[in-house]
This record gives sequence, C-alpha cells and structure tokens, in this order.
Amino acid sequence: RYACKRLTLDLSASVEEALMQMRISHPTWGARKLINEVGLQQPLWVLPHESTVCDMLKRRGFVQSKPRRRAVGHPGRPSLVVSAPGDCWSVDFKGHFRMGNNRYCYPLTVTDNYSRYLLECKAMSGTLLEPTWQVFTRLFKEYGLPRRIKSDNGAPFAAATLGRLSQLSVWWLRLGVLPELSEPGKPQQNGRHERMHRTLKAEATKPPGATPRAQQRKLNQFRSEYNDDRPHESLEMDTPGQWYQPSPRPMPSKLPEMVYPDRFQVRYVSANGGIRWRKQFVNVSSALVGQHLGLEAVDDGLWDVYFGVMKLGRLHERHMRIEDCMGRYRRRA
Repeated sequence: RYACKRLTLDLSASVEEALMQMRISHPTWGARKLINEVGLQQPLWVLPHESTVCDMLKRRGFVQSKPRRRAVGHPGRPSLVVSAPGDCWSVDFKGHFRMGNNRYCYPLTVTDNYSRYLLECKAMSGTLLEPTWQVFTRLFKEYGLPRRIKSDNGAPFAAATLGRLSQLSVWWLRLGVLPELSEPGKPQQNGRHERMHRTLKAEATKPPGATPRAQQRKLNQFRSEYNDDRPHESLEMDTPGQWYQPSPRPMPSKLPEMVYPDRFQVRYVSANGGIRWRKQFVNVSSALVGQHLGLEAVDDGLWDVYFGVMKLGRLHERHMRIEDCMGRYRRRA
C-alpha cells in the first residue's frame, strides 16, 4: 500500500515537472496546449485537469493574476424621448482610419437627434480634450445650446469619476446642458447616430483622403449631401435641413455660476478634489476642482450631492464618503 502511494506521488511530481518544463520551452502556451503536448509524449500518464494545471502555473509564478479593475458607476439608461430640434444632440468619434499619408483620422461627428441634422463632421488627429472643446464652443455659438448631449463612455466625454464627469461634461453642465451616457455595451441606445456613421464610412472614407485637408473636403461634401440632398424615411422623405432649427438658447458670453435652492448646503471643491464637511475631508472628483456642489438633506446623516441639476450620489456622514448611483463608495483620496 505504501509503495503504491509513493509511486503515485512520484508520478504526480513527474507529471508536474514535465508540464512546467514544457511551459519553459513554450512561454506563451496555456494549460490546454501543455496537457495535449505532454499527453502525446507520455500516453500512459494520467494527466491533471486543465484547472489544476492553471493552479500549477500560478504557483510556479508563470502566470500573474491581473488586478481587478474598479467598477465605475453609471447614471443609468438615457432618455429616449426627443421632442424638438435642439432637445438632444449626439456626439461621437467615428472609428479611426488611415489616410493616404499613413496618418490616422478621427472624425468627430455631432447630430441633432430630432432632425438628424449633421451639425459637425470634423477630421481630428485624436480624441483630445482641447480640440473637442473648441469644436463645441463654435457649435454652441452658431447653433445655440441643446438641452442634452448624448455620448458613449469614452474620453473626452466621460471619465472614471463620480457621475462619470469629465472636464468637458462639467463645462456642459455649467452651460445648462445635461450630459447623457449610453450604457456600456449598448450602442443601440444611440442608434440614430450609429446609423449615420455607417453611411459616412461608406461614402466619405472609401477611399480615404490623401491628407487631412483632402479628407476634410470629403467630410464636408458628405455633410452637405446628408443635410440637404439625402431624404430620410423617418422624416417623411424630407431632408434633415428641412426639419432642423437652431436652438433658442444662445451661448452666454460669460460662464454662469451654479445656483442651488436655499435648502441646499453649498460646498467648494478644492484643489485636492474634495470638500470639507463637518470639519472632515470628503473625496469627490478631480474633474470638479474649482466648482460648487449642492447638498440636500434626505435623512439623518444622509445628503444627496448635486452638481447643478445632476445628482452625483449620496453622502453618508457615518463614513464621510459619497456613494455613487450604483451604490458604491468613492475611494478615499
């Protein structure tokens, strides 16, 4: 009996050693490939299960566990109701592609969701904050302010912060424009814009322009035809230009301050991204540095936290931490 047990242990050690030597010879192979190859070389051996080999690789240091990414809260499903021009815009960067000079182009597109009017189709060199900010400054001055802007969860429209706010969306809120985010993995929530991108890809990127200026000419031509020549079934075969009207809300010459009802407690977000509450520090968000938040009492020791009209989460005085819309606490700074 003891001899049989010792033989089993020796065989197990030999199997593990053979698997590990095979891994050294083939550093990119996973457990399934290792088992298959060792089994071909030693057909009489009883080989362990795939999960057991994975445990061996981890124990020997061949596989490093990846740190789990912190889940980021999401404001929830955006509103699908669009009642008039200027009620809601959509913005996105169409998938990048190479131009004739081998450089990448990132078309920035903005549409009015009611009329399908293509407000902007700009060839950009990347998804950067400052150029995008400049485009929206010009659009707001030319077309007025929408009530909402719908986007995906990518930069520069959103960030992994409280309320998913980025510097760009904080600016929108200061102007009275509510940012709306489609839920991750659900592009159909911005389906009108995605459908326009499919048409743009077919008509303005195949073939691409030789230079950024040539590509911009192709995008300008597409925008003109899309707005004024192409009929839409959803618009009773009219063109977007026949339905679109600029927003009656002009862009202010000076950025207004946030105003809260008298029942709110107002706090300033300092340079460290937090506020002072009951003589203690509460972490908020680096995107809100220099802004004022409003806090509304909802129960003993519980306060809803707002930036303008947007609810960011709930402050629990017991923990001195803010719970986001998904019920998760913000990390301490």
